[in-house]
Amino acid sequence: MVNDEWVAAAALPIKSALGQRYLGAMRAGINCALTNRQILTHLAREAFAALLPGARLPLLYDVSHNTCKEETHTSADGHKRRLFVHRKGATRAFGPGHAELPPAFGKVGQPVLIGGSMGTASWILAGAAGAEERAFGSACHGAGRAMSRNAALRRWHGRDVVDELAAKGILIRSPSFRGVAEEAPLAYKDVAEVVEAADRAGLARRVARLRPLICIKG
Repeated sequence: MVNDEWVAAAALPIKSALGQRYLGAMRAGINCALTNRQILTHLAREAFAALLPGARLPLLYDVSHNTCKEETHTSADGHKRRLFVHRKGATRAFGPGHAELPPAFGKVGQPVLIGGSMGTASWILAGAAGAEERAFGSACHGAGRAMSRNAALRRWHGRDVVDELAAKGILIRSPSFRGVAEEAPLAYKDVAEVVEAADRAGLARRVARLRPLICIKG
């Protein structure tokens, strides 16, 4: 039997009782993610301090993914409307001059962090002018998987992946070889092609390419 209450949740007024419950649950999830990253950052700083007492690890940028944000956008009829934009597998990419950007990013656009796999580069992009009209100021936040985790487990052995990456100067630290096999580099799409597509589409422009040296899997 299908619960009619949740069927209605596929399209419901955000100001309704159920809409407010949905929004509250999502905000709770966002707060959990923010707290989780703060704890991980604190533990990472403690680990560095134990080995390198003088080391400093300042926070440069923090961003949430898979969230819902209330934003103002121009609708198809040319009117500005206040909308709830739900980004799943995406991130904000407001272009230069956007009113909601802090002063540090106002002239260059919002930072867009696109993580690569364990053996490929990661990228820093910036929101492009006109991105709001093209995709509500959104861009991808990763290359995306090319195959499922189960398929990756059938194709690769974690020990082999660790050895192959070590030969390229990339150190992998993981409590499980299974987890390494699931995240094998070729289990993901080519991040360089994904980044180029985002750039050409005018969603975000390339700023820097980052080469991996160490990958720690929890």
